[in-house]
Amino acid sequence: MFRFPRPPRSLAGQLFAMQVLLVAVVVAGCAVFAYATARSQAEEAARRQAGAVALAVADSPSVREAVRAAVGGTDPSVALQPYAEQVRVDSGVNFVTIMSPEGRRWTHPDPRRIGEPFMGNTARALRGETFSETYTGTLGPSIRVVTPLRDEGRTVGLVSAGITVRTISDRLATQLSALVWVAGGALALGGVGTYVVNARLRRHTHGMNAAELSRMYDYHQAALHGVREGLLMLDGQRRITLINDAGRELLALPGDVTGTGVADLGLPAPLTGALLADRPRVDEVHLTADRVLVVNSSPVAGGGRRGTVVTLRDHTELQALTGELDHERGFTQALRSQAHEAANRLHTVVSLIELGRADEAVDFATAELELAQALTDEVVTA
Repeated sequence: MFRFPRPPRSLAGQLFAMQVLLVAVVVAGCAVFAYATARSQAEEAARRQAGAVALAVADSPSVREAVRAAVGGTDPSVALQPYAEQVRVDSGVNFVTIMSPEGRRWTHPDPRRIGEPFMGNTARALRGETFSETYTGTLGPSIRVVTPLRDEGRTVGLVSAGITVRTISDRLATQLSALVWVAGGALALGGVGTYVVNARLRRHTHGMNAAELSRMYDYHQAALHGVREGLLMLDGQRRITLINDAGRELLALPGDVTGTGVADLGLPAPLTGALLADRPRVDEVHLTADRVLVVNSSPVAGGGRRGTVVTLRDHTELQALTGELDHERGFTQALRSQAHEAANRLHTVVSLIELGRADEAVDFATAELELAQALTDEVVTA
């Protein structure tokens, strides 16, 4: 099926699409970076929170006292379980597990798990280190901190506090929703700003695409250098923004004068006044040092003092031809008068001959020939 070719998108439309895509990519990239940073910070905050709780429990005198009671055969869970749950609720962690050096739990959020072996690594804590890890236990994946419980220099137990990955994700989801709103607002603001800028660009480019603008520029350059008339374009401050080769030649301007004010060109005062005038000028004749120029000027439409377009025509040769034509016309008139006078003198000669006065006719004709020769010599000399 035949399909009509789609017209090329205007330059403003192309820039709008490109800028919207760029804004979207930048906003998405910033959102991803912010999410990754927030997640890393959330995990680090959870690790610090769990570490602080574990160290606080391990340093608690009541915990040491309960562990000492276990040596005498008393079940430490009776005293430690309520304490651990209270700490867990108050501190916002998901579990506080106090265990024996062998890893047997004395406390757990699920009382049914008390007495079972701790699911995780304890070797480093048994060596006296406090460390953190991400491990999957009975509550699922969690970030946990394990620290030794020491009494009189001996490791009498271990304390582990942790926050599940799900809890961290829930906390992050709240931040993520705010991040999505911020990213959406930034994208909308960027889109609106881009639309406004490109709407203005569309007005200035008249909706043309890049190929049309390039073609117009080529035509502009060809017309500028091809016309024989001088062309000047002045801005609102009456500075030359564009001048073609013919205009530079007619005004006898040296080199590039773009950006120069008309008043600084050194032109005759009447011609400078015509170029600086606000009102249009039509076929005004002005003189330069060696040329006669016909000046036409027209202000640029669009409101305000935006500039002026000036055209110059060389009237020097036409003025010279007009003078020669006047001279030839006068000479022709003189010849016509001379021919009329010659005819009158011929009639006189004929009349004298008919009257039998041939000698007088010869004398008259001779005098007229001498006079004509004298006048011819004066004309040729002139």
